[in-house]
Amino acid sequence: MAEVQISSPAGAALWVFLRRLTRRKPVLIALVVLVIFVLLAVLAPVIAPYSPTKLSIASRLKEPSLEHWFGTDEFGRDVFTRTIFAGQVSLFIGFAVVVLSALIGVTLGLLAGFFSRLDTPIARLIDAMMAFPDILLAIALVAALGPSMSTVIVALSIVYAPRLARIVRASTLVIRELPFVEAAQSMGISTYHIMTRHVLRNLISPILVQTTFLFANAILAEAGLSFLGVGVSPEVPTWGTMISSGRQYLDQASWMTLYPGLAIILAVLSLQIVGDGMRDMLDPRLQKDL
Repeated sequence: MAEVQISSPAGAALWVFLRRLTRRKPVLIALVVLVIFVLLAVLAPVIAPYSPTKLSIASRLKEPSLEHWFGTDEFGRDVFTRTIFAGQVSLFIGFAVVVLSALIGVTLGLLAGFFSRLDTPIARLIDAMMAFPDILLAIALVAALGPSMSTVIVALSIVYAPRLARIVRASTLVIRELPFVEAAQSMGISTYHIMTRHVLRNLISPILVQTTFLFANAILAEAGLSFLGVGVSPEVPTWGTMISSGRQYLDQASWMTLYPGLAIILAVLSLQIVGDGMRDMLDPRLQKDL
């Protein structure tokens, strides 16, 4: 009897999407780097050779070796262990910021683009928020709410939501005038159904690309806030706090800032490359260049 293979449409579509996305070697390498970062973050409690918080003054400022791959810091803590645990925190904050900012930005953008009476006030709100530099607005919000992981996520989500809202609003203004939307309205289909099933479905591509860039920006912003001492609690290892504490020992223990700095560079650069690859693949005007 011949075997019958059943594959879900969603799984087949995802496989085609990944195959087209990884056609370019830089994008494939960037995806591999991101997968490694995610695996290290998820498996950090299992693969970490030491505790990220246990002090060992006898081992302070040791150079990288077989015992301590990335060396130790001023308190004798293993830098490799702290780097992968810091990745756990930074990636979680970046992902949470993307989810929350997408919920806020997509909602505001859809409302502004679909309902004319809401367009002007929401558009003015978006312009007002984007008039402030990102890092200054984030510092002000964290200072007002108090430094913690949750406030950093909320502050960065408020900072980056207007970027996504502006893109969604502009696209919605175009889509709502297309014939298939007018046909759905004439058939008496509910406004909610039209917005979610007809308009939002056609916005998946720009939203997906933009959230990739927001993920990279959120990691950078979180590192900047932690470096300035207004982000996550100093007791929690993050790439920003590691660089901040290591700057005092640059002349004698440069590895304290080198490895968390490289982690930030690789994570952000990989996300940017994947975002560029997705934009080029999903934009019909750029298909000929692939």
